[in-house]
Amino acid sequence: MASNLPTLRIGPITLDFPVVQAALSGYSDSPMRTIARRMGASYSLCEVMLDQFLVAYKERKRTSHYLHISDEEHPVAGQLMGAEPEQFGPAALKLVEAGFDVIDINFGCPVKKVLGRCRGGFHLSQPDVALEIVERVRDAVPAEIPVTLKMRRGIDDTAESREMFFKIFDGAYERGVVAVTVHGRTVMQRYIGPSRWDFLRELKQHAGDRVILGSGDLFTAQSCLDMMAYTGVDGVTVARGAIGNPWIFSQARALARGEALPDPPSLLEQRDVIAEHYRLAEELYGADRCLPTMRKFAIKYSQLHPQQLEVRQDFCSVKQAGAWREVLDRWYASDAPGVHPTIDEPAPVMAGEVA
Repeated sequence: MASNLPTLRIGPITLDFPVVQAALSGYSDSPMRTIARRMGASYSLCEVMLDQFLVAYKERKRTSHYLHISDEEHPVAGQLMGAEPEQFGPAALKLVEAGFDVIDINFGCPVKKVLGRCRGGFHLSQPDVALEIVERVRDAVPAEIPVTLKMRRGIDDTAESREMFFKIFDGAYERGVVAVTVHGRTVMQRYIGPSRWDFLRELKQHAGDRVILGSGDLFTAQSCLDMMAYTGVDGVTVARGAIGNPWIFSQARALARGEALPDPPSLLEQRDVIAEHYRLAEELYGADRCLPTMRKFAIKYSQLHPQQLEVRQDFCSVKQAGAWREVLDRWYASDAPGVHPTIDEPAPVMAGEVA
């Protein structure tokens, strides 16, 4: 049964479903992206990479995972962040050469260390530099490679910040960007407080036919559909809500077909996905090096287990390569119903509400 939602276009690329996996620093590597695609995400973005790193990049065993793309991931975007405009073009070309289908420029990261180095969300405070970066990337990569942008709704909620946002937003499309993802929080908010979906609604009305993806407070399949229905955005990117819960994509597809929300995955279904995620990570990083990366995911996967605190503790105690299999044998050996993860996040702010 087909989705009741329209397809999503990223330049020449047509996606069959408008719910995609966002770029997630420290998370959205090739194994996570592969699992997300298998579970229903129509598209994904890699964890953000620095221009300086890419310009100097020489493939070595310890760094090869950054540019690894599995055959089943396409289309997939490479996300780029940096400070100096002149480095963005050569860095973007490295991503194209690695096989990424789309180049996404990050003007949204709110992390203090990033802002202090004049990267990410800092560029929302300097429209001329931001638009120079867009021009350099668009000029550097082949015409058939779409260029997209990630933004927040501004540095803060001042009138000056709003003016700078719209100068960058409109200017980016004029310079060849085909889609912009906008997070409903400001840079200064980071991840504190609610996301303002009203801003996304206003922005889509302003943008008209230009493609916008919404971001912020998407922790359930229903919230993905709610954001599109309320704001009118063309698609949504699921970030933190997809860590350890790739089922959010198949659940969103079911809701879009008019079906009831599927039950959370059973323990055996969880076991299969966790085991495959670990297998892909071991294949990419090696049995020892994958442990720190997979520990972060396992903590999130444990939230779908009815005994999540005990399962989380066991996953965190894994210190030896392959010992995670003992955790699966202990907690996922027999089938039982899973649970939907607890959402401990503020609700988005919509018309008539006060933050």
